[in-house]
Amino acid sequence: MTERLIFERGSPGRGARAQAPGPVASLAPVPAALRRRQPPALPQVSELQAVRHYTRLSQLNFSIDTHFYPLGSCTMKYNPRACNTLAMLPEFLAHHPLAPDECSQGVLACLYELQQMLQTVTGMAGVSLTPMAGAQGEFAGVAMIRAYHRSRGDTARTEILVPDAAHGTNPATATQLGLTVREIPTDHNGDVDLEALNAAVGPQTAGLMLTNPSTLGVFERRIKPIADSVHRAGGLLYYDGANLNAILGKVRPGDMGFDVIHMNLHKTFSTPHGGGGPGSGAVGVSQRLLPFLPVPIVGVRGQESGVGEKQSSGFPPPSPVPRLPPPIFCWLDERDRPQSIGRLSAFMGNVGVLLRAYIYTRLLGREGLHRVAEFATLNANYLAARLREKGFDLAFPQRRASHEFILTLRRQKQEIGLTATDVAKRLLDYGFHAPTVYFPLLVPECLLIEPTESEDKGTLDAFVEALCRIWDEAKSDIAFVKGAPYTLPVRRLDEVRAARQLDIRWKP
Repeated sequence: MTERLIFERGSPGRGARAQAPGPVASLAPVPAALRRRQPPALPQVSELQAVRHYTRLSQLNFSIDTHFYPLGSCTMKYNPRACNTLAMLPEFLAHHPLAPDECSQGVLACLYELQQMLQTVTGMAGVSLTPMAGAQGEFAGVAMIRAYHRSRGDTARTEILVPDAAHGTNPATATQLGLTVREIPTDHNGDVDLEALNAAVGPQTAGLMLTNPSTLGVFERRIKPIADSVHRAGGLLYYDGANLNAILGKVRPGDMGFDVIHMNLHKTFSTPHGGGGPGSGAVGVSQRLLPFLPVPIVGVRGQESGVGEKQSSGFPPPSPVPRLPPPIFCWLDERDRPQSIGRLSAFMGNVGVLLRAYIYTRLLGREGLHRVAEFATLNANYLAARLREKGFDLAFPQRRASHEFILTLRRQKQEIGLTATDVAKRLLDYGFHAPTVYFPLLVPECLLIEPTESEDKGTLDAFVEALCRIWDEAKSDIAFVKGAPYTLPVRRLDEVRAARQLDIRWKP
């Protein structure tokens, strides 16, 4: 396909002046040194050419709306259009973040109920919705752990324990907060090495950052002994809740003994994920960390001290929204919560993402969330079993998959030179986006596969057949597979050169 750049279309003098803005104000106030010497190099195309160009580009994208997208650890799943539609109601879109509480009761009611529902789902004592990304939620969680120890005068606790199967953001977050990271190994079954953990904890331990199910695709079976070990040493437990699909309604981090959790609402709770945002990394905490939650938090007027009380069971009923003052719901800030770690964003987080999460949770209800976990886990285990039957090697064949699992192509690489990268590139020709490759680093030539709960059996079977055909192709002509992809506008790139000599600027 030619003319991938809009500059390659059109001709000199062509334009779309019907959409041009009105007369430009005088440039006299602009200093001469800041004015252009030459007009900008804009494409000279008609309106229709511009529309067709960008429409064609959009049709080249791999997305969850067009292809199976089994990115492990990322949850690229279909999200109901109703969540987007309702979150973009004019009353929500036109609401100003500085509007007084009296004029904000509808939005505040939704966010308050979302706080309560996330408490119920996670078993935590309180929730703050303000972190605007998963990494910011991690930052908030570790910052609260640090603030807790400092509030007790326990300043010697400067070490964070991180398993070697953790997300890479875990050690980065701890380091950014001035803490020392100590790596804890996992054993051959994918579990945290309990002996190594017991040897590492001590008076210097601020906490342990743990993902469960881990990035190895398995549930940590000794989670209670791990929690007891850290708590006995005086440390706290942080739960990386980047993906909750496998445990919704089945087990709660609070019941496992965790003190703080961040939740990627843009993965588990409906916002279309990918493309760099927007996101939401809401955080939940145990009773001991309630005073340190980031602000603002939605509270109930006259009940500020009771904000964050745990729901005993079920979701709360829809809250009544008054038509007249005084308001029921209000924002709680630093004046109400003096021990808070403070603000993480200009206002109160990505409200559009939060509304989508609220609507998604309301649509599904308690039983619907249970089914999310059941189908996500069923799909992963079905896919793992099918691939094992076809001769592929599971990284942990003795373990049941959670919402994702790992294939290793170590044997294929040794025997015929087939790598995870080769499979990833060739899958694009078959109409599938590749799974996550080479993560976690503990498994050689790994494919981390997450089918999610929204895919049907036919799609999963087609994915299995595509992997089998690629393996057969490699056996007969490995050079052919290493040349993939063949059907996309751009062939395989020299990734080292692209990283070291990046050039994304067009020149005439």
